[in-house]
Order: sequence, then C-alpha cells, then structure tokens
Amino acid sequence: MLSYLVKEHQETFRRKLQRAYQEPTYEKAKAALMKVKKELSLINESAVRSLEEGLEETLTLHRLGLFEKLGKSLKTSNSIESVMSLIEQRTQKVDYWKNSNQKQRWLATALLEIEPRLNRIRGYRYLPELRTAIQRELRIISKQEMAA
Repeated sequence: MLSYLVKEHQETFRRKLQRAYQEPTYEKAKAALMKVKKELSLINESAVRSLEEGLEETLTLHRLGLFEKLGKSLKTSNSIESVMSLIEQRTQKVDYWKNSNQKQRWLATALLEIEPRLNRIRGYRYLPELRTAIQRELRIISKQEMAA
C-alpha cells in the first residue's frame, strides 16, 4: 500500500498503519484503519484499494482475540518468507521433478534440514488456542464440543 504513495507521505502513513495495527481489539484497530483509509482517499485511490484488499485478513488475530498473545510473531509474513527462502536455497537447482511424490520428499527433506535454524514463534504456547479459535470461526467445532 505504501508503495503507491509518494516518498514524502510514506513514512507518515507507515506510522499511522503501525499505530492502527497496535490497537488491542478488532473494533479499535478497524476504526483506526478506516480513519487511515479516509485520509488516503484524499491522496491516492490506488493506495486505498490496496489497503481494502486485505483489510479483514490483516485483522484476523484481532478478530480472534489473540493479537496480544501472538501478534508479535504473526503480524508480519517474515517467518513464512524466511522458511520459503531457505527451502528455495535447497531446491532451486532441481530442473525436473519426476512426479509430485518426489517433489514432496524433497520439500520434507528441506524442512527437516532447516528446522534447527528456525526460531520459535513468540507466544507459541498459545498456538492450540489459535487453532481452536480458527476452528470455531470456521464452524469446524462448536463451543459445546470445545467445553466437552
């Protein structure tokens, strides 16, 4: 979204977005982002569309009530990008995959090889809580089943 803005506006809006995402609740974070959106609409419509594009997805931890516990590690895609980069380093020279099984074996081997280099997610103890919240959101399990 920031790339759509001229350089003189980028830092200002970066700070505004960071403040909005630091809000502890879904409602407050969304309200702050709507305020940023309104300000952006006066400057650049492409930036507004970019902000709108993934707005709800970027507020998932807020909506699930887990931003305070897991936001430190999961508010960016850095951890996934790091894993993907390490996998690419180990598989980039393969020109031909015989079949999907071979590809899956290479991927599994690469993941096992890089595992010791990966950092633990801050708040990893809350991951079961995240799984339950996602299942509830997707209606995979009900609140009664969780209580049982």
